[in-house]
Amino acid sequence: MHTNSMGNFFEDFIVGEEIYHALSKTIFESDNNLFSLLTMNAHPVHTNINYAEKQQHGQLLVVGTLVFSLIVGLTVTDISGKAIANLDYENVKHLAPVFIGDTLYAKTKILDKRISRKSTDRGILYVETIGYNQNKINVISFRRHVLIKCSKREKE
Repeated sequence: MHTNSMGNFFEDFIVGEEIYHALSKTIFESDNNLFSLLTMNAHPVHTNINYAEKQQHGQLLVVGTLVFSLIVGLTVTDISGKAIANLDYENVKHLAPVFIGDTLYAKTKILDKRISRKSTDRGILYVETIGYNQNKINVISFRRHVLIKCSKREKE
């Protein structure tokens, strides 16, 4: 048996590489309800079946920020497990609705990387992540910069 290595060092990432993350998550009604309560999102399209059935999609919608949070979480083992910080998120796009019972998956493309100008024992990784459902329909996309430790560099 070997231990699981949480994340990768800056040097491990290759620009242009696409990573299909191993983790996935099926959305249960309890996930959506708890997230709605925790974030004080009281919109009935997320919590009221009777209301939701009369709206455009005819069923409960999963809260968009829950989808975003889950997709970020699915990437941690591969992308930000050795991160010092997520520096920003940009271009968050909700591409399709997510419903109770959908299973979410994620893939990330390495867009760019560079050594930090302030401290050379770390680098900045620029990635784009796409979340998709069990039908391979893309439901969310976003880009982010992640500050990640280098494996061998000494601070200069």
